[in-house]
Amino acid sequence: MPPVLAIPAVVGLALLVVPLAALIGRVEWSTLWADVTAPAALAALGLSLRTGLAATAVCLVLGVPLALVIARAGARTAAVLRALVTVPLVLPPMVGGVALLFLFGRNGWLGQALAQWGVQIPFTTTAVVLAQTFVALPFLVLALEGTLRSTGVGYEQTAAGLGAGHWTTLWRVTLPLAAPGLVAGTILCFARAVGEFGATALFAGNAPGVTQTMPLAIYTAFNGAGVSQGTAVALSLLLLVTAVTVLLLVRAWRPGALR
Repeated sequence: MPPVLAIPAVVGLALLVVPLAALIGRVEWSTLWADVTAPAALAALGLSLRTGLAATAVCLVLGVPLALVIARAGARTAAVLRALVTVPLVLPPMVGGVALLFLFGRNGWLGQALAQWGVQIPFTTTAVVLAQTFVALPFLVLALEGTLRSTGVGYEQTAAGLGAGHWTTLWRVTLPLAAPGLVAGTILCFARAVGEFGATALFAGNAPGVTQTMPLAIYTAFNGAGVSQGTAVALSLLLLVTAVTVLLLVRAWRPGALR
């Protein structure tokens, strides 16, 4: 490598690390516990954890079958399905929120039918879960699909040849072999759900105790409302620690990570 390339590399690393260091430097350590345990902060934290877990559960129910379909599909079909799954990753989150609102809103495709049954989804806690699921599902699907494809179908064919049924093969062979990808995808999925902001803001709103998650509480604080800025900084630190923990957990579950 040409030595001169070290200069932009260091600048790029600094661009990623220095802002986080500045955030940590603004934390009031003497009041950190009080800031995190403030009523508004606890409400946002509790809502984020509950909805994040719910969204992760939905992603597991829907994402595992979808990853299996993509991994076992032909090359062309898999490429199309993989591209569709990837779309939420490259879309601005706000666009996802608008799309969900047009689908589940009062005049949306499904919203009109649900309204006849007295069901309203936008600006409710359910809307938070749906928004988080929309942005987090690709992380689970792509992580698991890559692992499933790399393990191949040899063991599954052997199990089938020995008389194992479809469900037995799935639970005793396929999923255990794909466990690293499944665990890594689940962790990434949960972290993305907890950190979701844009789609939630448009589709679910920002009602304290109902739809105000940690990212929304932080945004509101820096606009002069809701929790204090000290609490917002404390919550930002908490999200940063969560992100670092997620990266460490994902690294630990990679094949060969312990070697």
